[in-house]
Amino acid sequence: MNGYSSKRIAVTAGAGSAALLIAALTFQTLGYAPCELCILQRWPHLVAAIIGALVWWFGWKRWLAALGLIAALCATGLAIYHAGVELKLWLGPQHCSGGIAGLASMSTQDLMAALEQAPVVRCDEVAWSLFGISMAGWNAICSAALSAMWLASVRGRNREKGLA
Repeated sequence: MNGYSSKRIAVTAGAGSAALLIAALTFQTLGYAPCELCILQRWPHLVAAIIGALVWWFGWKRWLAALGLIAALCATGLAIYHAGVELKLWLGPQHCSGGIAGLASMSTQDLMAALEQAPVVRCDEVAWSLFGISMAGWNAICSAALSAMWLASVRGRNREKGLA
């Protein structure tokens, strides 16, 4: 694999993150409001898309590809966490999973204030799914594939030199 191939893989992975962002925004315009974890998952994809653009503009650099890999791995981890919250495998953040800490000891005023501050979209409910996989689940699958692409880009020069 030559430097050109490593660059192409990195740029494609960055474009994949940009495509996932566009898909998320499209769903949002179609009326699927994002929860807090959905929005959180977008940030690593934004970083990876920017890094892909930097690789395209300035050329392949191992450290840029490594940053892209880190961003994609963060996106994968956040998406797995969110999918697990939706599947009730573990608890999500209290403020977006329906729980209000200290509910029994709250006054009526405190309870009303907590309810007014609670997000409308819950993190532990599936808003949309395809083949039984939620958006967070699809994001985890796609993010894992993009992580593999970033890894291939990072490792590309080592293979060319016979170092891997």
